Amino acid sequence: MKTPNRIAPLVALTFAALLATPAAWALPKIKVLATGGTIAGAQASQADAGYKSGSFSVEDLIKAVPQLKDLAELSGEQIANIGSQTMNHEVWLKLATRCNELLGQNDVEGIVVTHGTDTMEETAYFLSLVVKSDKPLVLVGSMRPATAISADGPINLYNGVALAANPEAKGRGPLVVLNDTIHYARESQKMHTTRMDTFHSPNRGIAGMMNTGKAFFYSQNTTRHTTKSEFSVAGFTTNDLPRVEIVYSHVNLGGETIDFLASQGVKGIVLAGVGDGNSTDAVLAALERAVKKGVAVVRSSRVGSGVVDRNVEVNDDKLGFLAGMELNPQKARILLMLGLTKTPEVKQLQQYFLEY
Repeated sequence: MKTPNRIAPLVALTFAALLATPAAWALPKIKVLATGGTIAGAQASQADAGYKSGSFSVEDLIKAVPQLKDLAELSGEQIANIGSQTMNHEVWLKLATRCNELLGQNDVEGIVVTHGTDTMEETAYFLSLVVKSDKPLVLVGSMRPATAISADGPINLYNGVALAANPEAKGRGPLVVLNDTIHYARESQKMHTTRMDTFHSPNRGIAGMMNTGKAFFYSQNTTRHTTKSEFSVAGFTTNDLPRVEIVYSHVNLGGETIDFLASQGVKGIVLAGVGDGNSTDAVLAALERAVKKGVAVVRSSRVGSGVVDRNVEVNDDKLGFLAGMELNPQKARILLMLGLTKTPEVKQLQQYFLEY
């Protein structure tokens, strides 16, 4: 007697069910938002160290890496096409608004932002404070222009798309990816002018590594960001962002620059102080005068890593200063700017620097 084949019908039914549900086979939908930078740059010649940022469009970048089609269903938008040294609040607001719009759509599973490396850490940190989604958001760039020998843009873009399509990237806030290394937005810093390993996370360490598109995460981001952030720029214009400036400390620095800024109506000043966020007596006196005029003052450090804690070397309680904690001057500026859209109170502003 012949034994009935019960497996074949089950296989046929399963296969038919999968064919009836195309989503089961679909690649994740990822948006690439381009802002320009070296990754889209072109040289006049290989012997020329200079190049023109933003020479190629987002479509050019995607076409240059045909392997991307195996990772995700991609579409691109050109938000800007500039060198990141000229990044500005107008582009930030446009980029943040578009990120929030796209990540709020069910059919978008992640975003990759192409960006120049000069100010990438600032854009990433800004987005970490104002984007309201836990979906992957990855920033990529390059240290060599697209026309250079051994350009690093294609592999960085490949890794960025792979990471944005990776469910493990969800809930970590914006990530910066270059040189096979994953950084959290808050921790990332550009620390060399030209080398491809320019980005480091000197305080809390890197988030992880990429290996041929596969992510290996080492840590979680424990500070507040994205869905846990209380900051928003919905409906903002550039006029809604308070003016905050950075003053770089050095030997024999006087207080004239600080007095001038205070007279111009700035709302905040970040001191890129020496060592532990300190400066000359003249500067500290000028900052105290600025506080009495209603200017918020944050002490940070020019050294690039470490903690600037309250009342260490400088009596913050007496002078009315804020301590920048782990944030470098450029990121302290961003947090102070957004903090001032909420409150001028020193106690609450200081709490932001403890939490974000």
